Amino acid sequence: MLYLEAIENPVFRKIGEIADKNKVRAFVIGGFVRDYFLCRPCKDIDIVVDGDGIKLANEVGKALSTKVTVFKTFGTAMLRHKGMEIEFVGARKESYDFTSRNPQVERGTIEDDQLRRDFTINALAISINKENFGELSDPFSGVSDLDNLIIRTPCDPDITFSDDPLRMIRAVRFATQLGFYIDEKSFEAIERNKERIKIVSKERIITEINKIMCSDVPSIGFELFDKTGLLDIIFPEMTALKGIQIRKGKGHKDNFIHTLKVLDNIAKSSDNLWLRWAALLHDIGKPRTKAFDDTHGWTFHGHEVVGSKMVPGIFRELKLPMNEKMKYVQKLVFLHLRPIILSEDIVTDSAVRRLLFDAGDDIDDLMLLCEADITSGIDSKVKRYLKNFAIVRQKLKEIEEKDRIRNFQPPVTGEMIMERYGIGPSKEVGIIKERIKNAILDGEIENDYDQAIELMEKIAGEIYLEEKN
Repeated sequence: MLYLEAIENPVFRKIGEIADKNKVRAFVIGGFVRDYFLCRPCKDIDIVVDGDGIKLANEVGKALSTKVTVFKTFGTAMLRHKGMEIEFVGARKESYDFTSRNPQVERGTIEDDQLRRDFTINALAISINKENFGELSDPFSGVSDLDNLIIRTPCDPDITFSDDPLRMIRAVRFATQLGFYIDEKSFEAIERNKERIKIVSKERIITEINKIMCSDVPSIGFELFDKTGLLDIIFPEMTALKGIQIRKGKGHKDNFIHTLKVLDNIAKSSDNLWLRWAALLHDIGKPRTKAFDDTHGWTFHGHEVVGSKMVPGIFRELKLPMNEKMKYVQKLVFLHLRPIILSEDIVTDSAVRRLLFDAGDDIDDLMLLCEADITSGIDSKVKRYLKNFAIVRQKLKEIEEKDRIRNFQPPVTGEMIMERYGIGPSKEVGIIKERIKNAILDGEIENDYDQAIELMEKIAGEIYLEEKN
């Protein structure tokens, strides 16, 4: 048997000692063992017990003088110790009803528990009992699969994926995170069982998708979703981006491939999950706006507007948060063409002010998104765009320092206008506020109180408003 140094931490000796007193076998299992072989840090530790896992957790908690949280519904207990989160569960075996992913659970052995695991690389277990402390149990050649970069199920993959369809998504997630390959039999089983994913809650699915989004090369996950047929079920808006149409000798790029390139580009420069979502959705409105023009070929006019309107529905459907995070993504999708348009034209102060005003504190993220959106295979084109973006960035900095436009509020408020002229909320108040805002953004006046008051008085005269006596 192979002895592993992964459990040199004294806490494992203590847990094993208490397990021996209770005359039960105890093992460290799953991700902690897998990550040891992959030389990845892991602070989440799963302990499986041939017996009562909650009882063992409570006794360990007393010995370590730490609180134990019990999850009766799941038959698990958890405690924290010196930066580690340790979860205890009794070994079990499972059987499934075809209409549900919730198993019928009964007490089992460590061997039963390993057999029910999703993948061979997650079925690795290390004994922490004194008699065979540190010995590895690897009944399904998980170490070999780690060496060969393979995602494979311990038993028949059709049974594994049909019983718990979320495992299909997890297979894609592990392949993406680890840079592994899904073995042929498991891959084909996902294709056969893909419709079963419909019985899994959207909340469970989006948790896995977000882990894919946070990986180094998230495009791998979406390519695998596409190849297995899962994408059309869990995210049909992405499937709609696929393909190239040619008419009268004119074609357009494959927007699915382009989107994944943009996502990977963003992943290289930012670990902001919601900026990555903005990258994934930045062209989501293109299928609905695609049109053909004899002169210009394929066009996608207004796709940023249509796409931004689609964002709330997509977030709601995927069970993503319907709060400021959604609004942030929606905003970036709406604005993602603005810096590109600026970079193609003469960069005017007025245009830069308006971009700063509209983007506010998200201007830096917007610029990252726009730079990531450059995916042309023509080096000269890429260099030209990046050079022009550098000019836009410099102009943004200069205007920001000079005019304090980012998140600015015009010096004259609606309350001030109503007080000065003795009127209530009205069209006239809106006219004055809008004229002052545009004057500042267009550089006609500075973002200055006295200049704004002077303009207010001029506009009031034009629309026949008189000061209150």
